[in-house]
Amino acid sequence: MHHRAPLPPRLADLPRAPAAAAVPRRARCRRRGGRRSGQGLTHPDWDAWEDSPLALAQAHETREKLKAAHSELAEEGAIEIVIIKTTGDMILDKPLADIGGKGLFTKEIDDALLQGRIDIAVHSMKDVPTYLPEGTILPCNLPREDVRDAFICLTANSLAELPAGSVVGSASLRRQSQILYRYPSLKVVNFRGNVQTRLRKLKEGDVSATLLALAGLRRLKMAENATAVLSVEEMLPAVAQGAIGIACRSNDDKMMEYLSSLNHEDTRLAVTCEREFLAVLDGNCRTPIAAYAYRDKDGNCSFRGLLSSPDGSKVFETARSGPYSFDDMVEMGKDAGHELKAKAGPGFFDSLQ
Repeated sequence: MHHRAPLPPRLADLPRAPAAAAVPRRARCRRRGGRRSGQGLTHPDWDAWEDSPLALAQAHETREKLKAAHSELAEEGAIEIVIIKTTGDMILDKPLADIGGKGLFTKEIDDALLQGRIDIAVHSMKDVPTYLPEGTILPCNLPREDVRDAFICLTANSLAELPAGSVVGSASLRRQSQILYRYPSLKVVNFRGNVQTRLRKLKEGDVSATLLALAGLRRLKMAENATAVLSVEEMLPAVAQGAIGIACRSNDDKMMEYLSSLNHEDTRLAVTCEREFLAVLDGNCRTPIAAYAYRDKDGNCSFRGLLSSPDGSKVFETARSGPYSFDDMVEMGKDAGHELKAKAGPGFFDSLQ
């Protein structure tokens, strides 16, 4: 049985800066068996976001793990990376919520998978909707990277040091709401593009600071760009942040066999717990939601969840602890989601439409 754990230092308990009077690519990998060689599994195709070095880095990471685990995939040409451009890649001047949400980063790739043009898809799990298209399955999560967010700024060492009125760039309502809760004198603006694009815009002075997932910076070998790393108490991460998931068609036993050999079960269970929480809240790109499940020092699952308004004026938090097992963690995530849904009330969600 799981139980509600005492909350660690909550966002609501942390010190808030006073408000100023005047200023309030993921990687997708698929394999197409033997289409070029005619020998079944000889030439898998791997798809990655066209303009995202991070997506390519994740595709390469997955390819190397498959090659290490399966000798037939280590042969020259056995795995090929191909490019699919998604709607989410092409529209960068608008918030995700205004153009359809995170599903825009997966639709074209899901279509290619279901049509048999590709056979395996590598996803950044935090960008995968809580539902999977019928006919697909996600049997594998690679070991999770660091879940924390990195603060990047050329003029200050922390959010607290930014002067009132400073502009922080972020496309994430989760980050925006937590920033504005603690630092209401700051301004957060939409800030999209791949990691390199955002760093360039920061250097050009478009914004004073930005936040990026530390996992992405590490995978790109760019962690030195982080000015500071925010604790999960200061900035609770996105659901499944730092986790890579690999999908295939549900009737493709060979691909499932390959992927199961790479699965990291602790990560899969943590991601499942967080995604169950998200599913209950019916979270979308207009709903600031954060969650983190992990194995604690006693071997149990510790979970924290957060729901807030985009402007940070309302913050609801909860915590759970229980056995580190699939059924318990599914129930833990659902129970936490129902608690915050009840706390917020229906009017809260109506206001986000």
